[in-house]
Amino acid sequence: MRVEEAIGQQIARFREARRLSLTELGELMGRYLDRPWSRQAVHQAERGRRAFTAAELTAIALVLDTSIPALFLAESEPIELPGETISPEEYRGVLLYAGKDAPLDGVEELIVALHDIGEVLARPSLARLARIGAAAEQVAAPAAERGVGAAEPRGPERSRR
Repeated sequence: MRVEEAIGQQIARFREARRLSLTELGELMGRYLDRPWSRQAVHQAERGRRAFTAAELTAIALVLDTSIPALFLAESEPIELPGETISPEEYRGVLLYAGKDAPLDGVEELIVALHDIGEVLARPSLARLARIGAAAEQVAAPAAERGVGAAEPRGPERSRR
């Protein structure tokens, strides 16, 4: 997948989530650019058939209420650059890297956190704990329905029954 295609997929995804037509998105682009984009220009952008200027990426992010890095996110496919194809992991690393002393913005922090959560959830020990928890819930549900395990009143409350 080319970088332009990855950006185009994100534009389409954000546009559809905001329930904008191709024409509406193009018109909104005109607010930030010299002139609006045509319906065809938006269609070409969503299909990855055009390169983007920095001003256009900024306008797209503003219109779609997102960040520029979010426009570059891609599925887990290799990314084709003119000179070489890079792995999804390398591409994601480029998007997330901000230098060792630079703070991450909110989107980057969220992406890193979700990746870390995925790594933790993939651990075999956690999977075993999840299976044990599911089995315990299955055993506890019928017992709770029968009232087994419910605490009996003690002391003076018991004698009032």
